[in-house]
Order: sequence, then C-alpha cells, then structure tokens
Amino acid sequence: MQAVKDWNIEALTGYTPITTYYVDFGIAERFGETAIRDTYRKAKKEWENNVEYFTEIVMVLNWKIWEHYETNRKIADLYNSLWEEAEDYAMNHFKGEDLDYFLRTTD
Repeated sequence: MQAVKDWNIEALTGYTPITTYYVDFGIAERFGETAIRDTYRKAKKEWENNVEYFTEIVMVLNWKIWEHYETNRKIADLYNSLWEEAEDYAMNHFKGEDLDYFLRTTD
C-alpha cells in the first residue's frame, strides 16, 4: 500500500500546518467517500469555533480538490462540495479579527 502523500504547502507558500488534517483526509481516501465525509464532519464539529483549525480544514479541502481533479473527478467533486460548505460556514460564522485571519490565510 502506498504511503499517504505529504502536504508540501510550507515549501510552496510558507504556511506552516498546525494540524494533521491533510494526512487524516489522505487516510480517509483509502476507505472511500463515506470516510472522507465522516472525517470532515468530525473535524468540523470539533473545531468549527477555532478559526485557525477551521481555516486549515478549508485549506486542506481546497488542496484536495486540485490534488484529485485530473485523476479522480468523483473524489474531487466531493471535496469541492465539502469545501463550499466549509467556506460558506466560515464566511458567515467568523467576524472581526477571526474573519480577517481566515481571509488573509486562505488568500
């Protein structure tokens, strides 16, 4: 079985990950769409009020869309729908400095 891919975002953008979400979703991918949805739901429920962790969820979902876009359109579409939900939640939930952090970090 192939190892879970590393998230090379730090090398590309300078952003240092603070969670294991990228790896968590990579593991979930091996078990299919239900596992990906479950991973998202659990992470959202636990961290929806923590702007830093929730921002990273949104970033990982976006990264995963592009990771799978050309090779597995079904998984890419799933990640896109989760990303849209998470992005909408963040834009409507976070205010003030938290929203500024979200927008600045995801830009």
